[in-house]
Amino acid sequence: MKIVGHPISFRLPGRVSELRNRLSRARYFRGHGVHSPFVYDIVRSVFMRDDLLPGRRDLYEALLTAGVSRRRAVQLQNLMIHCGYTTFGLNRADAEFCVATCGLPRPATLALVRAAAEAGHTVALMSPYDGCERQALCGQIIAGHASTTVDNRGYLLIFNNHLPKQHFRI
Repeated sequence: MKIVGHPISFRLPGRVSELRNRLSRARYFRGHGVHSPFVYDIVRSVFMRDDLLPGRRDLYEALLTAGVSRRRAVQLQNLMIHCGYTTFGLNRADAEFCVATCGLPRPATLALVRAAAEAGHTVALMSPYDGCERQALCGQIIAGHASTTVDNRGYLLIFNNHLPKQHFRI
């Protein structure tokens, strides 16, 4: 049987995996079911805000200049303020809060994540679902990471602190 020229067998597996992805994220919608006080506070104070928290705006402006959407730039700036990070770095690991953009090649991304883990810095990996290679890279990072990771579709947060190994898909 065909719908619009494509056999159903080609479209159905993609739809099923998309539904599974959405259902797994629905559990943590608005912080419900998140049993980590740290991540719950981030969901409520950062992900659910549309406006910038009072404080510095330098990360926000740098992200907008780098081509990141306004919504994601607001969230990451609010995360920086909320967590008390004082320095940030785009595509480099020498700051408390490191942002790896899509244009960073795979070996450089892995090196950045490794260096940030050794230094105890937090990493935001932008666009974790931008193609199969990017998804595989993020899966590899999550599997090998020893602390908490938070995936909210727009970026993958990799925390390198005292938190236990957990992965949240929000």
